[in-house]
Amino acid sequence: MYTYMERAFIQISFLMLLSATPLNPTNLFYKFDKSNKLSRKSMTIAFLRTTEFSVIRWFQTRHLPPSNLYESSMFLSWSFSLLYVILEVRNQNGLLGAIAAPGAMLTHAFATLGLPEEMQQSTPLVPALQSHWSMTHVSTTLLSYATLLCGSLSAISPSSISYSGVSNYSVSDSRRSCNKCSTLLNIRSGTDARSFLHLLPPNSRKCQLINRLDRWAYQIIGLGFSLLTIGILSGAVWANEARGSYRSWDPKETWAPVTRSIHATYLHIRITNKWMGEGPAAAASTGFFLVWVCFLGVNLLGIGLHNYGWPM
Repeated sequence: MYTYMERAFIQISFLMLLSATPLNPTNLFYKFDKSNKLSRKSMTIAFLRTTEFSVIRWFQTRHLPPSNLYESSMFLSWSFSLLYVILEVRNQNGLLGAIAAPGAMLTHAFATLGLPEEMQQSTPLVPALQSHWSMTHVSTTLLSYATLLCGSLSAISPSSISYSGVSNYSVSDSRRSCNKCSTLLNIRSGTDARSFLHLLPPNSRKCQLINRLDRWAYQIIGLGFSLLTIGILSGAVWANEARGSYRSWDPKETWAPVTRSIHATYLHIRITNKWMGEGPAAAASTGFFLVWVCFLGVNLLGIGLHNYGWPM
């Protein structure tokens, strides 16, 4: 059963996420110090409250909380919030916060409002999940999902921005223009975008935003790709320990390498610059869809060996 503290932490974190989500897009283009500080504080409080909820579950059940679809969704929301906090500390701007905050809020809403009450209760682990590999495999895989989702949306955004109101303006054009603008203004990677965007003409301001999103998308997808690789490898070792085989070719074990291959394709395109414009965005869009297939598809269909998140 839910404890009073669990309910309080869940409700507080959801309210904080709900209040922070509309503030982050506004902070992208308008410098309101109060709203910017409010969004940061709200996301930090949501992160801390979700952390406290997970710790309580951990002490209650004596195992890592992500053991069903509800706890996995809450862990995914926590991962989005963690990513937001890290990005704010490193970059100190709201460009990627506008992506991470809605992701945290929507997954939190799905877990608390979209799933039935009985699925939100803590449950004992099935025998196959009772392994010391559980923490490594489950946590790195869910962290990779949040990271890849944020990175994919960041990679898709430049193409959307580049074609909004500027004809014949591609991402490759924006990169060349942004390099010139960056040289002229002596912009460092840690500079707040809002502090210089008003100094540039409209197309230059747009290309600076595109350039930053494109660069951060590459970095974030690279991190998510590494986490997913660790998750797949640790899952293979876990499967061999539990079933005597590294692979059983069930749906999630099939879709996970496909998802990794698509993001590897994005990284290859991005590194080699062989296919500019819509190429990286197309790969990122496909990767975004496949991550949701891996996370929700198998659970909602209730098939395969990875359907532990759905009641049997």
